Amino acid sequence: MVGVPIERHLVRAKDLADLRYREPLDVDALARAAGLSRAHFSRAFRAAFGESPHRYLLTRRLERASALLRYTDWSVADVCVEVGLSSVGSFTTSFKRSFGVTPAVYRRRYPPASTHALIPACVLRAYGRPVHGTAHLEKTADPPAA
Repeated sequence: MVGVPIERHLVRAKDLADLRYREPLDVDALARAAGLSRAHFSRAFRAAFGESPHRYLLTRRLERASALLRYTDWSVADVCVEVGLSSVGSFTTSFKRSFGVTPAVYRRRYPPASTHALIPACVLRAYGRPVHGTAHLEKTADPPAA
């Protein structure tokens, strides 16, 4: 670590939090990624980025949760687990502290996720195409007697 600025090591830990937020990361894991002791890492991270490593990781998780609440129909519990949190109660409390409302209220502020669903052009072409050879099946008269 001699000659390498500490910020480079801190950025490595920050990148880990950004990329793997849904994994069971904690401050110890981030400190290991930076190659620093937990205490030294926490002080240096706060000095460099203005918030604790724990808060930074939680903020990334809550940002992702807000996107999932806007663009999916997943339950609040499923969103909680997807972003790497295990307690729905703690998730709801943290979410409300950050966004001012509970996850359920936040979701109701946005249109249903189905309005964001995009249908690929190939699917539209396949299902929007007329089915050839079925014109004779249209009901124009009574069915033939058996």
